[in-house]
Amino acid sequence: MESIINGDSHPDEVSDEELLKVIADFLEMGYVENIVAMFKQDPRYYQWTGDLLHDERFAVRLGVSVLFEYLVEERPAQIELAVPSLARALQHKSSQTRGEAVSVLAIINSSESRALIKTMLNDPAPEVADVAREILAEGQQ
Repeated sequence: MESIINGDSHPDEVSDEELLKVIADFLEMGYVENIVAMFKQDPRYYQWTGDLLHDERFAVRLGVSVLFEYLVEERPAQIELAVPSLARALQHKSSQTRGEAVSVLAIINSSESRALIKTMLNDPAPEVADVAREILAEGQQ
């Protein structure tokens, strides 16, 4: 209580964890445009991309892909800010998360993202390796 009295705490501030949940909930509800606006305003949200892919809700994970389809058009210079977070997601124990990360990296379509996709060709989950192979084959056409 004393920290609030002394001004050390800001009860009106939203924690990163709460904000991440709000972003996921908005993606689930289909409010992608709102999240695009948030990413435009604060590029630090790109670092949460991999965390959003851990969400158990399919609509959230699909929303991340839709979000990046928008961002690649509207903020092409910023989308690579998500690559480190997606690189971490490629190491996740869930093959579903790894596969989703590969798909978002394909949307980003930079030399760094393609190099990361190549690392997934030998993923222990055949479905992840297949997605990586298909994405890389499409890029060569």
